[in-house]
Amino acid sequence: MGEPTTVAVAVEGGVAHLWLDRPGQANAMNRALWSELREAVDALDRDPAVRVVVLAGKGKHFCAGIDLDMLADFRRVAGPGQDCAGRAAEELRRIILDLQDVITSVERCRKPVVAAVHGACVGAGMDLAVACDLRYATADAKFVIKEIDMGLAADVGVLQRLPRIVGEGVARELAYTGRTVPGGEAEGLRLVNRAFADVETLHAEVDALAVQLAAKPPLALRGTKYAITYARDHSVADGLEQIATWNGGMLLSADLDEALAAFAEKRHGRYRD
Repeated sequence: MGEPTTVAVAVEGGVAHLWLDRPGQANAMNRALWSELREAVDALDRDPAVRVVVLAGKGKHFCAGIDLDMLADFRRVAGPGQDCAGRAAEELRRIILDLQDVITSVERCRKPVVAAVHGACVGAGMDLAVACDLRYATADAKFVIKEIDMGLAADVGVLQRLPRIVGEGVARELAYTGRTVPGGEAEGLRLVNRAFADVETLHAEVDALAVQLAAKPPLALRGTKYAITYARDHSVADGLEQIATWNGGMLLSADLDEALAAFAEKRHGRYRD
């Protein structure tokens, strides 16, 4: 893998900043960005020095959605003129599943991923944001499920994840209408955890939160993320079984010893990567 051209990464003090880096195109997701985003997230997941990931967009926007050139490519793959409609459809399905996996890599990442959203968060940008653990935004950010107005059903995650965040009724309204939701309203809908007045405040507050999370016991933080995601998709009984199995294997750790010592000595814990 060569140097990425559409994402940028910086790691300091256990916090990784992952930037969508196509500011001239409002961070629209072209083929390179889809590929490099997954590679970057997977690398941060593997890096023991990374405890929290902050995801943001360079320039004026978080993400303007899928690059329109990719939609044209889809028409070439499965449009008129193919010698076998079934094989063309199968290839398009394979491509969609791969794009879904790029978004799911954010959810699959063992470390919490915090989205800092400003400007446009449209289409695939929404898919990406709702796959993150936490979302914060500027008050004037613009959240839009745009696919309905392009003659598409959104297909890489927002229709599956958003109802679990804001409720089915709100998710249906946003998906059916394609209306723009400003950051202030998004906070009221619980789409974002909090909206801030400007970009500077957004990044200052998200960075402070990331530093706070990075100071937590890493195994416990990763276990908590996994348990909440697992419980979302399973019964309560299944979730209880899962966390019992996790703690049966992970509870008696060096992190627990250090947490108890730090509590007794009235100091901050110092946890290994």
